Amino acid sequence: MIALIQRVNHASVSIAGSEYSRIGKGLLLLLGLEKHDTLADGQRLLSKVLDYRVFADAEGKMNLSLRAIDGELLLVSQFTLAGSTDKGLRPSFSSAMAPGLARELYDQLANWLLQAHPATKTGQFAADMQVSLENDGPVTFLLNS
Repeated sequence: MIALIQRVNHASVSIAGSEYSRIGKGLLLLLGLEKHDTLADGQRLLSKVLDYRVFADAEGKMNLSLRAIDGELLLVSQFTLAGSTDKGLRPSFSSAMAPGLARELYDQLANWLLQAHPATKTGQFAADMQVSLENDGPVTFLLNS
């Protein structure tokens, strides 16, 4: 499982020209699911995201987590994160989880996140989404399960 997190001032997802979801200050989380990933893997990784200290404290140091600042989270499925770029000029998605299984796991993780952090919004699995954001910093981290 691969999580790309970006600290944002705001972010939104639009589908077919209409806004689907929007957050203010918080994290945009692009999540890629791989064949071997489990719900337990995802819960561990997403707990880490919620507690990852990427927001500035009073001294300007990254010491505060999303939970500590009462920030919002926007979860977006991003299967291309599971793409391998080791060979050639076209990514291989052989390590990506099959769409049916990925949808089920994504939905379970989204529901778990809503329980763990109610200020969570989501994109729509497998939709053609346009993601807009204002990256704060910029601050971007790649986390793996």
